[in-house]
Amino acid sequence: MQRLTEFFRGVVREMKKVSWPKRKELTRYTIIVLTTVVIMALFFAVVDLGISQLIRLIP
Repeated sequence: MQRLTEFFRGVVREMKKVSWPKRKELTRYTIIVLTTVVIMALFFAVVDLGISQLIRLIP
């Protein structure tokens, strides 16, 4: 049990050293990630649709 307690104390010590992003940075990064995900989803949807149409043309 003592090893587990010491482990979590070490985790808390290390987490205090982490440089957390400010609210403005976090918002900007979140918008960038969501925009990228939407663009990639649209891209793959169009590619999938195109490949599906090509396959339908093959008799």
